[in-house]
Amino acid sequence: MNLKRGRGNKIMKKFLTILVSATMLVSLVTGCGSGNVENDVKKDEGKKSEEVVNIKFFTGKVETVDLLNEIIGEFNSTHPNIVVEQEFQKDASNVIKVKFASGDIPDITTVVAQDYIDQGKYLDLSKEVWWDRIQPSIKDMCTDVKTGNQYKVASNMTMAGLFYNKEIFKDLGLEEPKTWEEFEKNLSAIKESNSEIAPFFMGGKESWMLGHLVEFMAHGVVKQKYGVTGAKEAFLSNDESKLQFGEKNGPIDSFAASILSLKEKELLNKDFLTATYDNQIESFANGQAAVISQGMWALGGILEKNPDMASNIGFMPYPTIVDGTEPVILSAEDSAYAITSASENPEEAKEFLNFLFEKQNLKKYSEFVKSPCAFKDVEADWGPIKDEVAKALESGINIGFTNENPSGFSGDDAGRLVQELYAGQYATSLDFAKAYKETWDNAWNASNN
Repeated sequence: MNLKRGRGNKIMKKFLTILVSATMLVSLVTGCGSGNVENDVKKDEGKKSEEVVNIKFFTGKVETVDLLNEIIGEFNSTHPNIVVEQEFQKDASNVIKVKFASGDIPDITTVVAQDYIDQGKYLDLSKEVWWDRIQPSIKDMCTDVKTGNQYKVASNMTMAGLFYNKEIFKDLGLEEPKTWEEFEKNLSAIKESNSEIAPFFMGGKESWMLGHLVEFMAHGVVKQKYGVTGAKEAFLSNDESKLQFGEKNGPIDSFAASILSLKEKELLNKDFLTATYDNQIESFANGQAAVISQGMWALGGILEKNPDMASNIGFMPYPTIVDGTEPVILSAEDSAYAITSASENPEEAKEFLNFLFEKQNLKKYSEFVKSPCAFKDVEADWGPIKDEVAKALESGINIGFTNENPSGFSGDDAGRLVQELYAGQYATSLDFAKAYKETWDNAWNASNN
């Protein structure tokens, strides 16, 4: 009896030992497995978090903000490890200075200036695959005259000149003017026929719009006289013998005299200094403005406000402001993009541009902004005034943008000087020209010393 009980106890102890060992083993295995799975999940989550790259896209093109947000949304949804965020600033050319100075530098920007190219602030894009698809003339416009490299790439071509209401011109028997004298006569005839219509409407509150007038009309004198390369070299070297910015009857003096003449004869809209871009577009679309200065980028906005205006839009070059010169029209690269050299994610930035340059996106963009696509393999029905544009390009000297401004003197800065001119801060047009030259010289010296 005692023998059996002792043997049973031994058997029970052995069973319990095995059971406890098995339980510990299961717990150990389960615990280790649980820990590894949890750690693996955390590692995967950490890895995914580390792989997400944020790309900052900085632009000053108000017309394309909504469309680009749409394209950016499509890109972000199909590229989960890249997040592109767009930032728009009206005064982008000056805001970019602050960004470069503060270190808050975007990865991609539509703001490109020669000084920043010289300072190495953009990546060289010369070896990218896009160029074989782009019109050779646009590639030339994107080529830096100093190095022969391309630091920006443009998706579109654009033209800028004077939009006019064809019905008003026809009713009054007006022809497209070639000289400033003829232009003012046309505007005077419009004013006399209907006091409710602004002969020439400018959104003077927007400094960039007035800067464009300087760029196209005043700088246009230099550009047509010396050609693309010669004018670029003159701007870059600040060659006053060619620029003649501060001289009597020079391009700046002549430009200022033209603006003051329009003001004196009341041929501009009464709210010149307070009117905005939107005011200008709406007035022209509704037939309340006979002539405006704009580019193809404004066409979409005009037609959105009044689709019936499509067949009534005329387009012509800027008339001459200096004797011996010809009317000029902007024919240049548009929607240019640069990747900053400070970007920590240049490959991801290029990936976004690759997406933006896909055929369907370029077609959508071109038709939205009503501007021809610069890519040869993209066909887009970009606008109803193709024939008007073609005619204008043949009748005026084709010029490009002034991309050679000193970094401290942007188009917005030039426009603010024009605001001062209109507000009466300069006694004469020559005083304005001298102030313009001094501002330009100070900026040029600051960026070249």
